Amino acid sequence: MKKLINSAETVVTEALQGVAAAHPSLSVDVENKVIVRAGGPTPGKVGLVSGGGSGHEPLHGGFVGYGMLDAACPGEVFTSPVPDQMLAATQAVNGGAGVLHVVKNYTGDVLNFQMAAEMAGDEGIEVVPVVINDDVAVEDSLYTAGRRGTGATVFVEKIAGALAEQGADLAAVAAAAREVNERSRSFGVALSSCVVPAAGKPTFELGEAEAELGIGIHGEPGRTRTALAPASELAAVALDAISTDLPVGGDLLVMVNGMGGTPLIELYLMFNEVRKYLEARGGHIARNLVGNYITSLEMQGFSVTVCQLTDTLTRLWDAPVDTPALRWGR
Repeated sequence: MKKLINSAETVVTEALQGVAAAHPSLSVDVENKVIVRAGGPTPGKVGLVSGGGSGHEPLHGGFVGYGMLDAACPGEVFTSPVPDQMLAATQAVNGGAGVLHVVKNYTGDVLNFQMAAEMAGDEGIEVVPVVINDDVAVEDSLYTAGRRGTGATVFVEKIAGALAEQGADLAAVAAAAREVNERSRSFGVALSSCVVPAAGKPTFELGEAEAELGIGIHGEPGRTRTALAPASELAAVALDAISTDLPVGGDLLVMVNGMGGTPLIELYLMFNEVRKYLEARGGHIARNLVGNYITSLEMQGFSVTVCQLTDTLTRLWDAPVDTPALRWGR
């Protein structure tokens, strides 16, 4: 195992110390592993909280800031945060208008966020959870009942975050989050495994000439293992799966996401293949992201997320955002 770490036991804590040093716009509680916006909650504004295992950076801490999340809870690598973290984050962002929990559909995340919401409710804080389940690759997996939550999480955090910034109430913000989730689908492909520091060895074995189709962000198995194919064929596999479940015509928001170990030159090449596929079927990429937004440590591969846009969702996507990992309009 070759990693830029001091010890497997201190990776997350020391990374959070680095986040605190690099981003003074954030307030980082290193001991309790909670990242919030500096300056405290905005009175009367709905707070947005998300979280999950570390190793997916910039998700979620990199999306804390104006126009997106108010707080994030990083767990240990590929391990759900605990309810106490989520409760502390919920308390920290409560401005009196309630709190939205954005929860990826992994069993540990769902259960722990549910417990935190119940504890917050006991303190008089209204919490509404929205579960993200956009991954069309498999219906159930090692970590989930139902579809996994992946790339649409970024879209939900941005669009719901913009609406909250504009002063919408909790019901409206939650409805927007659900709409984005319902309009989004994702599919991922791995060219290599990754190494969890505590394990010290690859999560799974994948041959030099093999690809795993439908991979999860923790290295969960996908639909099938196949011979490595040209980028155009891999794009078609991903988008065939998405388009079977979601019409891909009209204006679209598309993310071609790296899994942590894929060079940008390859991601841009893949984006071009995605563009050609969608345009051939009446789709128009009106907005896009290309880069590392929801990763799996150093895994090589990519995921594609497609969202059907409306005029309202486009305006909310375009609204100003200022976070370590996403920034425009300010």
